[in-house]
This record gives sequence, C-alpha cells and structure tokens, in this order.
Amino acid sequence: MKLDLKRFFQACSPAPLDLTNTDQKRYYINFAEVRGENLIKQLQQEISYSEDQPSCQLFTGHIGCGKSTELSQLKARLEEDSFHVVYFEATEDLDLADVDITDILLAIARQVSASLEKSKIQLKPTGFKAFIQQTADFLQTPIELTGEAEIAGAKITASSEKGVEFSLPLGLAKITAKTKDSQQTRSKLRQHLEPQTNKILTLINEEIIKTAQQQLKQKGRKGLVVIVDNLDRIQYQKTSSSNKPLPEYLFVDRGEQLRKINCHLVYTLPLALNYSNEREALKSRLGGGSSPIILPMVPVKTREGQDDLDGLELLRYLVVKRAFPDAKLEECPELATELFDSMEALDKLCRVSGGHVRNLVGMLRACLKKDTPPISAKVLDKAIKQERDGLLKAIDEEEWELLFKVEKEQEVKGDIEYQKLLRSLFVFEYQDDDGSWYSLNPLLLESKKYKSR
Repeated sequence: MKLDLKRFFQACSPAPLDLTNTDQKRYYINFAEVRGENLIKQLQQEISYSEDQPSCQLFTGHIGCGKSTELSQLKARLEEDSFHVVYFEATEDLDLADVDITDILLAIARQVSASLEKSKIQLKPTGFKAFIQQTADFLQTPIELTGEAEIAGAKITASSEKGVEFSLPLGLAKITAKTKDSQQTRSKLRQHLEPQTNKILTLINEEIIKTAQQQLKQKGRKGLVVIVDNLDRIQYQKTSSSNKPLPEYLFVDRGEQLRKINCHLVYTLPLALNYSNEREALKSRLGGGSSPIILPMVPVKTREGQDDLDGLELLRYLVVKRAFPDAKLEECPELATELFDSMEALDKLCRVSGGHVRNLVGMLRACLKKDTPPISAKVLDKAIKQERDGLLKAIDEEEWELLFKVEKEQEVKGDIEYQKLLRSLFVFEYQDDDGSWYSLNPLLLESKKYKSR
C-alpha cells in the first residue's frame, strides 16, 4: 500500500467520524470488545424493542472519547432498521455557556422539522405559526415567515410555490437568529417563553411528532428517533435563577420536560452529573429510571498496571487505518514501520493517549506537522511534551493531592473536586469485568511533579 501523506493528515482531524459517509466509515474501529460492553447495541435495542413506546436514554463519557462517532454508528444502524433518525450537534444551534430549557426544545423542533421537510413529510403547524408570529410581535421585530435561511449549513426555503407559504424550520430559525447575537434580546425572549414551556411541548408533540409518526409509518418507517449530541459540553457555571450548576438545572430540575417529547430520545450529558448527589433524581426524571450509559476509555493497561494487549492492538490499528484505510488488522506490524521508526514509538503514543481517541489522533497530527513519516521518537516526544505542558498549567496543589489519591485508590468519589478532575481530563474512567476503575491521564505521568512523588 502507498502512503498518501495529505490524506493521512486530513484523516487525523479531531472531528468525529461520520459513519453515514462511506469514505469516513473506512476509518472506523469498533472498540466495543475491549471497552467491556457493546453500548451502542444497548442503545439500539432499547429503541427497537420499545418501537411504538417513546424512550429516553442518556449517553455520557469524557469529551473526546468517541461518543459522537459511536452515535453516528447508532444512527446508521437505526436507519438500516427502518427508523427515521434526526441527529444533530447542540453546538450548531445553542450557546452552551448560556442555554435554557426553551432553547433546547426549540432547537429540537427546528432540527426535526427541517429533517422531516427534507424527507417530504407534510407538516401543518398552524399553532406553531401563530406562536412564532406572537413571539415576533413580542420582540417588536418584523419577521418575514417566507424566504430563505440557513440552518446548520443547509439552506431552508419557504415560498408560495406549490402552495407552501410557511416553513416551520425557517420560522424558528429566523426567531433565534434575532436573538443569537444579543444577550439582552435572548434574556427578554426567555422571559416570554418560560411560562409557555408546556405549550411548546404540546405544539412539538401534536404538530410535529404525531403528524410525522403517522406519515413515517405509511412510508414503512418504524418510528422517529432524535439524537441530541454535544449537550455534554454544557458549562458548569451557576444559573442566576436557581443558583445550581447549569447541567443540574437543565437535566435534573427540568429533566421531566426534556423527556416529554413523544418519540425516541438520546441525550448526551456531562459525565460529572453521574457522580453528583443528583444522580438518582437524574435517573428518575430524565432517564426513566435507567442509569446513564457511560462510554469508557479504550484500555491501555489493566487495573494491575500491566499492558492491556487487546486495547493496545486496536489503538495501533486505529493509527495504521488513518494512514491506510483499507488495512487489515494482521497487516499492522508491517505497515506501522512506514509510519514510525520503531514499534516502541507507536506503542508509546498509544499508551500516553490513555485510550482517549481524540488525544491520540491529535498527537499524531502534531507529529505530522513537525516531520514526515516515519515519525521518530524525538518528534513524538516533542508532541507529547506540548500536550503534557498544556494540561499541567491547569492543575493546582490541592488537585495534585486528589490526583495522587485517585491513583492509589483507583476510585472517584462524588465530591465536586473529583468531578472537576473528570471534566478537566486529569482522570480517565475504564471498565472491566469488575466494573469501573480510574487512572490518571498518562500525560501526567510524564511530569516532574508525578515522577518526584
């Protein structure tokens, strides 16, 4: 096989893989066996077995560990199983440093209605049209409900052609566009919308979900699935109204409303919520009694500190496939010599990543910026030091003491301090036959502070 250096570099993008894209699908590695469980199969079966009964599932894990790629896999599998799937990243629509429940509901309404329009599902949202016009009047801003707007990079058009005078996603897009760049206008709009939260839910269920389900069944579809990704990035600052961290306010206090959309739902949420005192309330109000499904890191070592040979083998394969997308697993040792000047260098990259896929790919990309393959140990060490030094700047003395405690006990408690260690990627979570266990980000093991201890 011939190495295409430009394609190799582009394949090391930190962006998640889109597994509905045939070319990107070639780079996918299924880590389910070494991670402990096939979590995507669990999400899929909950939806498939429920079929006509709405379900709500929660999916979490460290930022960058591969959740979006796995959710793309879930979307592809559900579509093969005849479901209509609407997947979107919340960051397309929302400012996750300043978000409220009505923002999320309107984003879902906008994305779902846009997807349904594209699939020729005929919605008649007369109530939504009146709601949008009323909202425009409240903002004292003239809003043209026909014309064109851009939603997540796609053009949405509504005109009088073929009798279509109003497009719901267009109307919603124009409302939010008026508030996107103005915090004052956004705050004013929320005060207007908050008392109408249940009305918005009713409009979503009656004018979008119910209408869509009927027409989807006629088209041979089993139902509607909405996957909302990137909500795990919601920031942990306190809210002005409840004085609670924003994730607790949205997913716990308002979780029942997020769950009331009458279709299959999958929400990502911040990992630290699973370790908070509100975990049981979260399960009850939003998860339907079920615990969040956690995507752990790919293991690079065992609890006992020895190499996890299966995990390391698949991480090597990930690196080789980014360079040679059609490579077979058994071809890794031979092809790896074209990428690194020694297998020891490749193994070091895999170990120091801690099984965090985005960190692994990011350091590989940094190496390619510095030199052309085969990558030397010297070039790799520079990339590692660069990543390590950036991480070390954020750690204070109290956090070091907690980190040493985690390393010794291999446990994380529910305290806020420990939650911060997880959010900041100082500590990684793994799973084996005995359950969850925790270890420091291996980049920290490269520091003088750790070595002197």
